[in-house]
Amino acid sequence: MSVSWLHVAIIVFFIQGLILFAIVPFLLSRLLAHRVKAHELKMPFECGMPPHGSAWMRFGINYYFYALLFLAFDVDVLYLFPVSTYYIDANQLVAFIKLLIFLLILFASVVFFWKKGVFTWPRKIKM
Repeated sequence: MSVSWLHVAIIVFFIQGLILFAIVPFLLSRLLAHRVKAHELKMPFECGMPPHGSAWMRFGINYYFYALLFLAFDVDVLYLFPVSTYYIDANQLVAFIKLLIFLLILFASVVFFWKKGVFTWPRKIKM
């Protein structure tokens, strides 16, 4: 493999861009920024209000179940758009049946989670 001037130019411009857009702003902020050591700057930010309570609160596991379910079903819904664009020229009945099988599996997983009691929310989190 031979290295041409185009390869050298790309590497030089990459290094220049790295210096210009990453290192220079960092150095300028370190040199020109005010040094403030206020206690309030080290506090966690909560909507402009001073925080109260402990940061080590225990959350119920249902928060995480809902987050995982949202991610799973969000990815599944994102799968539907490429499938619909891929099957635009295919036999509509075959594409419909394949998509229906996918949606039935998705619906079966909702029923499974419902039967497991994932969607029930506890009234109070026991500590």
